[in-house]
Amino acid sequence: MPDSDIIEADICVIGAGSGGLSVAAGAVQMGAETVLIEKGLMGGDCLNFGCVPSKALLAAGHAADAVRRASGFGIDAGQPIIDAGRIYGHVRDTIATIAPNDSVERFEGLGVTVIQQAARFTGAGEVLAGTRRIRARRFVIATGSSPLVPPIPGLDDVPFYTNENIFDGPGLPEHLIVIGGGPIGIEMAQAHRQLGAAVTVLEMFSIMPKDDPELVDVVRQRLVAGGIDLKEGVKVTGVEKTETGIAAVIEADGAEHRISGSHLLVAAGRKANVDGLGLDEAGIAYSPRGIQVDKRLRTTNKKVFAIGDVAGGYQFTHVAGYHAGIVIRNALFRLPAKADMTAVPWVTYTDPELAQVGLTEAEARRAHGDIRVLTWPFTDNDRAIAERRTEGMVKAVTMPGGRILGAGIVGAHAGELIGTWGLALSKKMKIGDMASMIAPYPTRGEASKRAAASFYTDRLFGPGTRRLVRFLRIF
Repeated sequence: MPDSDIIEADICVIGAGSGGLSVAAGAVQMGAETVLIEKGLMGGDCLNFGCVPSKALLAAGHAADAVRRASGFGIDAGQPIIDAGRIYGHVRDTIATIAPNDSVERFEGLGVTVIQQAARFTGAGEVLAGTRRIRARRFVIATGSSPLVPPIPGLDDVPFYTNENIFDGPGLPEHLIVIGGGPIGIEMAQAHRQLGAAVTVLEMFSIMPKDDPELVDVVRQRLVAGGIDLKEGVKVTGVEKTETGIAAVIEADGAEHRISGSHLLVAAGRKANVDGLGLDEAGIAYSPRGIQVDKRLRTTNKKVFAIGDVAGGYQFTHVAGYHAGIVIRNALFRLPAKADMTAVPWVTYTDPELAQVGLTEAEARRAHGDIRVLTWPFTDNDRAIAERRTEGMVKAVTMPGGRILGAGIVGAHAGELIGTWGLALSKKMKIGDMASMIAPYPTRGEASKRAAASFYTDRLFGPGTRRLVRFLRIF
């Protein structure tokens, strides 16, 4: 092979999703010779099949639902007219607007060598991409994850959606059956229901199992009230094609049932993209759950890092971005930076939203035993009352001394509100810091302050305080 086909670099990134792009952009702007390899679409799953299109479709669904609820404000708008072509056009436009930030042209403009090929390790310090060999001081694997398709009998013989093709259109399903009650399944279920489709969700256990059950129940009630047929604790034993679409066979309460619909969405989890990378040749340990990494995100080959979904932990775009910063410090500056995942927030973008950071109540009880649980309902929040959106609450968990362990919020704009709790948790603040915050009025953020202040209610308004006030009156 001629020398021209060999590229020497400081850092080689495999995968141009959120994490890989962040590493590449940061490294090249800090003066490192950087190679970025991507076999698919720039921007990865988040831009093309995940966060961006799903939130665009959800926004359309929420807008339609807002039209239906307008009469509560004295505005009679009637039933919304759903135009599927324009809705999918909105999704495509959203992707197209963001895509230039992730494009080949932008990264080549920054000075990154972009190779649009599949990458495979040929040894501990070399990667083959097409006909080009890349030898780098450090490698970063950021190949993400893909939809997990469970071994359900008959699934191979029927057409079905995953998150990779459900945004293609051209028309909306008449009756969407969703297998899986995690965040992706629940978000897509509500979006399609709000856009006029009948929706049935089939979940083997309980929906949204990683979140606080008390908060999940608020979402559950809204889903059911919105007309979604939510079936929890059922097992899907088969699927089959019918004359009008598709049918799922389920076991529930010891009996077999058949659910008919027009389309099927499989949202039963994700799997790490590790196939075809030549990880064995590079001495990198991995499993179907992902690549084994230490706290510095190094693989068993210390020249190679793994970040984001492929590293087998939290599968969120913002985690991949956080991982990118850890890798930059380790790979370029040789600093022993470690990933701290104790304050990672996540949001399910249903209406109402559900946001979580740190430990849930159940996790805190298992880890610490004696804890304090603080809540404040949006029924007692003036902004929520004015907007007729009083469902939900703020829920915080602390140690008896006030150290914050975690917080969850369910309600409108919960994803925007959880950041304050994430900051408090990451900076190891105590509940008094949250209680002393000045929140503007009227905002939903007041609910966080009120929840925090409730930590002191018994002490502040108890007998001891009253005795002290009576004593001070003497002077």
